[in-house]
Amino acid sequence: MENLIEQFQALLGTSGVLLGDDVSDRPAAFFGKSGPCAARAILRPQTTEQVSEILKLCTAAGQKIVPYGGGTGLVQGQIADETEILLSLELMNKIEKVDGASRTAVAQAGVPLQVVQEAADAEDLFFPLDLGGRGTATIGGNISTNAGGNRVVRYGMARDNVLGMEAVLADGTIISSMNHMIKNNAGYDLKQLFIGTEGTLGIVTRLVLRLREKPRSQNTALVALESFDNLIAFLKEIDGALGGNLSAFEVLWNSFYTTITAPGEVHRPPLDSHYPYYILVEAMGGNVETDQDRFEQALMATLESGLLADAVIAKSEAERDAMWAIRDDVVIFLDKGPAFSFDVSLQISDMEEYANKVHSAVAEKWPDGNVITFGHIGDGNMHYLVSVGDDSEETHHAVEEIVYHNLAPYHGSVSAEHGIGNEKKAWLPISRSENEIALMRRLKAAMDPDGILNTGKVLGA
Repeated sequence: MENLIEQFQALLGTSGVLLGDDVSDRPAAFFGKSGPCAARAILRPQTTEQVSEILKLCTAAGQKIVPYGGGTGLVQGQIADETEILLSLELMNKIEKVDGASRTAVAQAGVPLQVVQEAADAEDLFFPLDLGGRGTATIGGNISTNAGGNRVVRYGMARDNVLGMEAVLADGTIISSMNHMIKNNAGYDLKQLFIGTEGTLGIVTRLVLRLREKPRSQNTALVALESFDNLIAFLKEIDGALGGNLSAFEVLWNSFYTTITAPGEVHRPPLDSHYPYYILVEAMGGNVETDQDRFEQALMATLESGLLADAVIAKSEAERDAMWAIRDDVVIFLDKGPAFSFDVSLQISDMEEYANKVHSAVAEKWPDGNVITFGHIGDGNMHYLVSVGDDSEETHHAVEEIVYHNLAPYHGSVSAEHGIGNEKKAWLPISRSENEIALMRRLKAAMDPDGILNTGKVLGA
């Protein structure tokens, strides 16, 4: 092993190989009980070619390696043990080019999502992928997990915003497919092998991202509803009335809203706190005046029809930011004590029944437990934070059984946008058939025959 470390140091320089306290002083992940980083070493390449040489050395030595983005993943996909090497792309953090004519950006995988957004904005363009960890999460990590976030209802998942990619296989082979075109049906779309596969099939190093024209209007409102049936009807009505401009449809169950806006908390409640559901709805368009009128008229129509119980429209950027802060400030719940996080998807028509089953089952087993429910909903994604006063592995598994076994009859997904990692691999058969999982294993064996890339993640050993 020492000889391998020396080879890494010769390749990357001493500052490119972190050892000892420089490793353990870093957290293994930003969330959860992960503790300090336990990896044998952290490698910090600066080019795709260096990543290639690293993987060649690891393959020759049978050394297992774990790719690391911003550390904000929620399913332990970035955790390395003391026998593994952590591969951090933190020094591959450059926006290489923003092309206004083709509306694309070329970015290295270690660039934080927010930096991509700001680079697009500086050229009067727009990168729509957005999530709460935007300042830390890297674009490579977003792509490797096929991140979703707040605007999927209009712009799709991470994979819908990628045109080209450079990635490195386990044996060091560089696959450079830096396509800049929206339409390209020339054979297999190889980038899809690396999107959402969590670094188990290869390491993403560079990307061609699809940018959009920067919206010229942005209208935001927080609304309250008396029933889930009204929620479903409101989504259909507002989406149609806005003519394709609906960009966010974020639903907060009462438990979320009342907890985060309770007296003494930083957030002020814009609406009364007795409604069962609240929705943060946002539209982006091309004309400030006409879009605002359309937005207000659409909300007024749904109020008058009885779909909405109440509504408040943001009249300034500060008010818009305050509304989004209510939705994004999930850390408040984590600060109140141990909580288990879940990320599932299912048909919207099944959500109320499923949520009620989860809430009832948790309450029956832990009468003092608390289930915080929220999600993007417009794209079928629900999130749970379940707190029962105990964060042991045994309790975690018991809560998982409630969340996932109740999900199975609805043919939902155990992971809407966070990935599988280590945490959810035992539950993958709920959402994927035996034949699907068998094909995944065949792909893994073909592309990483020695099993050195993120070993044990997603599919297990």
